[in-house]
Amino acid sequence: MSPRTVFSPYVRLFAVPGSSAFSFAGWLARLPMPILGLGAVLLVEGETGSYGLAGAVAGTLALMASLVSPQWARAMDRRGQGVVLQLAFTAYLVFGVAFVAAVVLGAPQWSWFVLAGLTGGSGPNVGSVVRARWADALDADGRQTAFAFESVVDEVVFVVGPPLVTLLATLINPPVGFLTGVVIGFCGGMWLSRLREREPAPNPAESDGRRRRSALGNATVLLVATAYLAVGAVFGAMDVVVVAYAEAEGAPATAGLALAVYAGGSLVAGLVYGVVRLPGGLAARFVGCAVFFAVAAQLLFAVDSLVSLVAVGFLAGLAIAPVLVSGMSLVESRVSRSALTEALTWVVTGLTLGVTGGSALAGAAVDAWGAETAFAVPALSAALAGLLALAGAPVLLRAGRPVVAEPVAGSGERTAGSLPGRPSAGES
Repeated sequence: MSPRTVFSPYVRLFAVPGSSAFSFAGWLARLPMPILGLGAVLLVEGETGSYGLAGAVAGTLALMASLVSPQWARAMDRRGQGVVLQLAFTAYLVFGVAFVAAVVLGAPQWSWFVLAGLTGGSGPNVGSVVRARWADALDADGRQTAFAFESVVDEVVFVVGPPLVTLLATLINPPVGFLTGVVIGFCGGMWLSRLREREPAPNPAESDGRRRRSALGNATVLLVATAYLAVGAVFGAMDVVVVAYAEAEGAPATAGLALAVYAGGSLVAGLVYGVVRLPGGLAARFVGCAVFFAVAAQLLFAVDSLVSLVAVGFLAGLAIAPVLVSGMSLVESRVSRSALTEALTWVVTGLTLGVTGGSALAGAAVDAWGAETAFAVPALSAALAGLLALAGAPVLLRAGRPVVAEPVAGSGERTAGSLPGRPSAGES
């Protein structure tokens, strides 16, 4: 496949008016995702010398972000993205600065947990916000390309963020690393909140006036989010086990290379998946990609050296973007526009909770079995993800897309646009 074939759909993607601005603003607002967790560890450990306390504080921040972000998304679906983003990121800045001040000034440690939780809880899931804008602007083929692009953006965030916060924390001081993440996120979030051209219209209630139920009640959202718990466990476990294995082999710096190659495999697969049109409906693609993810991760049992770790990491990474993009695309196709941001956020919440659990499980496995044997944790977690997708396949294949009222062409209202140069395709 030539570079022109791969990149031309992405060039056409950004012919959508306003797309470059909201996508880049969303990237800035997402950059703190890996920065704040690691930044909190570096900050608290630097002040106390305790990794245990640092990990607990960072875990509180991540847990509250997972639990509260769907509520921000629900508010955005009802009230509009702009006003909710402004409120959320203002609180994000205030609580983030207060957290750093509490740690540096030696406030009671219980206040560190409270302020870390409030900081995490103030951060909406920006990836879902951006994907909702793409979904509102594009046809089915265009959405697949856009979701694949956003998957690549997520990978870039996790490539750029950790080295940035580590560099700032070590060369200047730990508070600067955390505060940089907070300020970048605030600036990106406020910028995104002011870009109203492609903001989906708010939907205060269902068309019949009833109070809208949570998007988690949708069977597809629930099944995909459940499968993503296991997918997230793979990510969390890989971070821990790879670092432990590299240290056991006497080359701790190799861990960064191995994890970067793992993310690089996903990046490559994401670019390709965005332009390849696979056979079958969206549900079949998700199940197939989940099984591929499960099978690819079993290569981790073959790791017996740092060289094999890098090679296996790249091959296993090729399955990441397809399972993420196919799941997001499936959820997008099965919920009404009035609940799309919330639905996508629940899926990401499943991933985030899985990361937390996978990290804890992998750490215990390393202590009990050693680093090499602990690769069983990400491998078996991936197998569980494939099994969950297969178990939910009958429901996913039966479910259909809800009827969504579209404006009449020529009525003066904005209709869902098509990706320039690409015909519309049906949904499963």
